[in-house]
Amino acid sequence: MIKSDMELKRKKALKKVTDAIELHNGTTILSTGITGDDARLAKAAVDGGARMLEPNHPALALARGYKGVNNMHDAEMVRHEISLDQMLESTSGVRNVVGQDIFITVGVPGGFTEVMPVELSDEDFKKISLSGADGLHTHKSSLEDLKIWVEKAHRYGLLVDAYIGHPNDLHTFGIAAETPEDVSIVAKKLEEIGVDMIGLMTGMSYEGVKAGEIPEIIEKRVRALVSSVSVPTLAEGGINKANFHRFKELGINILVVGTSIDNVVTKAASDTVKKFLER
Repeated sequence: MIKSDMELKRKKALKKVTDAIELHNGTTILSTGITGDDARLAKAAVDGGARMLEPNHPALALARGYKGVNNMHDAEMVRHEISLDQMLESTSGVRNVVGQDIFITVGVPGGFTEVMPVELSDEDFKKISLSGADGLHTHKSSLEDLKIWVEKAHRYGLLVDAYIGHPNDLHTFGIAAETPEDVSIVAKKLEEIGVDMIGLMTGMSYEGVKAGEIPEIIEKRVRALVSSVSVPTLAEGGINKANFHRFKELGINILVVGTSIDNVVTKAASDTVKKFLER
């Protein structure tokens, strides 16, 4: 282990994050979904101004049609079956196309609260680091497990972005915090154990909140997060062109955007094919 080199790698990765936030006046986006796993679309996102990307295993399961899944909800149920090698190949391909200045955080099997347990070895963390990843995107639901994850990630020069969820979320996507006060408490604990970026799952991913609406309780939870920590903050779930301004106003540093972009890309593909087939 070359400790100083790994520490330097983390510093460079964090600079990519802070530079992106500064470039975009305090709030940037992390482009995921199709644009995280498909190198061509990752490049398109970067050409549009994105400085942060996120390949992840549920999105890859969906992209590959693994076991016939055709929506993200179903993909979450089989994400743990995507192999680490598949994720490394995807990450490496994206890195090769977008260059070294773009921040890439990757979600891998074992990094979330999986349906079936997946354990990663130190050698696996090393492989992730060497694949071109700057960070690990994690949805661990135990502080004890997350602390181990952070220590291993840091050992191999990787930042960690971890999330706070709600006990009633459809899927388990982070440390549970029921009230805004709980969000504040959990956020501080995450910062204490070394999490480099702290995110909040909005709960809007699958619950069908209408475009442009941000329930008051979500605003309170966002405020609790932003006011409690000094590290960069993220929001994920249901963020779209109609409501993203509100998140910016609330002080979130990074908006995780996947489905909104996916929907535009898939509709454009469908509309283009229809156009070619018009009489």
